[in-house]
Parts: sequence; structure tokens; C-alpha cells
Amino acid sequence: MYSHYSGILAIALYLAASTMLGLRLVRHGSFIAAWNRRALIALGLGGVILHAVALYPRLITAQGLNLGFFNALSLIGVLGAFLLLISALNRPLESLGVVLLPLAALSIALMFAYPSQRILESSGAWQLDLHIVLSVVAYSLLGIGALQAIVLAIQDSHLRNRHPGGLIRALPALQVMESLLFQLISIGFIFLSLALLTGILFLDDIFAQHLVHKTVLSIIAWGVFGILLWGRWRFGWRGQTAIRWTLGGFMFLMLAYFGSKLVLELILNR
Repeated sequence: MYSHYSGILAIALYLAASTMLGLRLVRHGSFIAAWNRRALIALGLGGVILHAVALYPRLITAQGLNLGFFNALSLIGVLGAFLLLISALNRPLESLGVVLLPLAALSIALMFAYPSQRILESSGAWQLDLHIVLSVVAYSLLGIGALQAIVLAIQDSHLRNRHPGGLIRALPALQVMESLLFQLISIGFIFLSLALLTGILFLDDIFAQHLVHKTVLSIIAWGVFGILLWGRWRFGWRGQTAIRWTLGGFMFLMLAYFGSKLVLELILNR
């Protein structure tokens, strides 16, 4: 029961932090705008801690690791929120919390509303645990990168149409936003590479029937992000090109993980 209370408090803190961050962005000079950004980040981190408390008994069971669809979604949500807020302590990334924190709150509500069971009984093997951790970190980082690309697309559109006011004026310069995007993608690409490598080394057959779609789509996503980073280094890709490749790569990654889990667990009940 305590996990339900923790989850409800986490939802409240996430929504409060995202609301205050949003108001801080659009109301320059007001009382809310004067709030210390680190205090707002701390509020969000409080939500992360309570989220983890609510998730733990559903994720870690006596039978093994329960990576059912909505548990996995909640795990991605809490790790994504944590990575974003920690990164925002030293980089101007907190504006992404306006979108990401409500999504993390939604993942808690879905976890409570639709309990899911998909036990990995061999989760005690450190090799499989390592593969899962690397995969979740990669997904979270590249998911944050996809959000950054969406914000960058909005910012670029406003600047091209000569409408730099409001929220856009509160964001860092376009060059800074692009630099942050490629930092996220570079780190996420490293973790995705390690996740694929550990899958090849430690899983019995990553091209088995129940894994082949996930493996192929993950490799395609890895290739897309790899080409994007090479294009940035070799040709200086930026702007709309970077945005399109980032969103395309994340779409393949999302289909690889949640697309397959959606079909197997919620449609086929397997």
C-alpha cells in the first residue's frame, strides 16, 4: 500500500515541478521566474525518488524481474526523468522537464491502472541484468534526445518565421541547443552499442523468433544514429537534417522495444 502513496506523491511532485518550470519559462521577471532552477530540479528529483519507491516492488519480485509492458514504461520514465534532471544541474536542459515529467507521471498512473506480468526468471544472471540496464539507459538518453530534437524543431521554425518571442526567447541559443542534442545522441549511441554488444555476447540467440524483430529494429536504429553522428562529423549536419535523423532513429528504437512488447503482451497475450 505504501507504494501507492509514494506513486501518488511522485505524480504530484512531477506535475508541480513541470508546471513551475513551464511558468518560469514564460513569465520573465515574475515571482515564479525568480525561483532558483536548482530548487525546481530538486522538486523533480523528489518525484524521481518516490517514483522509484513505487516501482521497486512491482519490478523486483521473488520470481525474478517483472518487465511487463507498463512496468517497463515506468522504468523508462523514472530513469529518463532522473537523467534529465541530473544533467540539468550543469546544462540548460530543464525546459524538457515540461514535457518529460508529465510523461513520467503518466507512466506511474498506467502502471497502477494496468498491472502487467512478464517475469524474467533468469534475471539473477549478471550478464542479462547488464544488458537490460544498458538498454534502458540507452533508450532513456535517446528519448531525451528526441524531446530535445522536437524542441529544437519548434525553436528553429519560430526563428525562421521571425517569431522569436515567448517561450522561444527563454530557451538557450540555437547553437547551444544543437550542441546539447548531439551530446545526448553521442552518449546514447555509446550505450546502445554496448547494449547490442552484450546482447550478442550474452543472449543465447538474439535472432530467435521472439527477439528477431526487436534485434533488427534496434540495429536499424543504431545505424541511423551512427550515420547521423558521422554526418555531423564529416559534413557538419545540423538543423532540420539533424532533427529528422534523430526522430527517425528514435522511432525505430521505440518500435523495437515498446512495439514488440505491445504486440506480444497486450494483443497476443504472450
